[in-house]
Amino acid sequence: MGLPVFDDSLTEAEMDRMVTNATNASTFLKAISHEGRLMILCHLVTGEKSVTELEELLSARQAAVSQQLSRLRLEGLVIPRREGKAIFYRLADDKPRRVLELVYELFCAEDSEAV
Repeated sequence: MGLPVFDDSLTEAEMDRMVTNATNASTFLKAISHEGRLMILCHLVTGEKSVTELEELLSARQAAVSQQLSRLRLEGLVIPRREGKAIFYRLADDKPRRVLELVYELFCAEDSEAV
């Protein structure tokens, strides 16, 4: 799949659809652009985690993890599930995983090969 070609043949409806898609993409990219949120998503790629598990994995305070999870939930990237007093989170769909795979390939793969 290639990138769209912007030329005079685009209809107004097609341009409107492209603007809507660009807005949605921008919102998604803003949501993952914080290192804390990015790390949370990286951990959730391997499966559902409780807030407590994420705190331990990230070596972060509960308030910081909860704040980042709140933003990810607001943007529709994660889904919470309550079990008693514990809250578990999982990825809402495959978009974050697909983007993280590319981010890993671009920024991390060379580091892991050197180890």
